[in-house]
Amino acid sequence: MRTGIALGSNLGDRMANLRAARKAIVDLVRQRTDSPGRANVKPPMRSSPIYETEPVDCEPDAGKFLNAVLEIEYDGDPSELLEQLVRVEESLGRKRDHTRNISRKIDIDLLYAGDLSVENERLQLPHPRLDQRKFVLQPLADIQPDLTLPNQTKTVRELLAQIEDSTKVICFAEKW
Repeated sequence: MRTGIALGSNLGDRMANLRAARKAIVDLVRQRTDSPGRANVKPPMRSSPIYETEPVDCEPDAGKFLNAVLEIEYDGDPSELLEQLVRVEESLGRKRDHTRNISRKIDIDLLYAGDLSVENERLQLPHPRLDQRKFVLQPLADIQPDLTLPNQTKTVRELLAQIEDSTKVICFAEKW
C-alpha cells in the first residue's frame, strides 16, 4: 500500500538531516528481506520538493523548518514501519524523551498507509493533524494531489486550497 512519511528539521544542517533521513528510508527499501525486524518497504519512492516553513507551536525563537514528504510502497503492519522510522530518528540523533513540539534535528511522521484508519496509543492514521498543516499538505500535494485520505471527502489539493493557515511555505529545493 502507498504510505506517506513526513520529514522535518530545524536544527543543525537541516538539508543534510533530511537527506540522511531519506537515505535511511531508502536503505530500508534496499535491505528489505523477509527476516524479522526489517520493514517490508519496496520501491518506488516519491520525494516532494523541500519547503522552508515557520515553526508551528514550537518554543520562542525556534528556527525555520525544512519539510518534505516521501511516499513509499509498504506491505505490512504500519506499527512495525513506525518502529523502523523511530529507529531512523534515533540513529540521526533524536532523543525519545524530547518535549513535544520543540526544535529538533529530525522529525519523521507516518502520515497514512493506504486507506487504513488506525487509532491506538502508539499510532494514529491518517495523522490526526495532517489536514490542518500547510507545511505537510503542500509537499504532499506535489506528489499526490488527487489522494483522498481515509475519513476525508476532499483530495489533498482541495484540503490545501481550503486551509486558512497564513504561514508561508516556500520552496527551498526542488531536487535533493
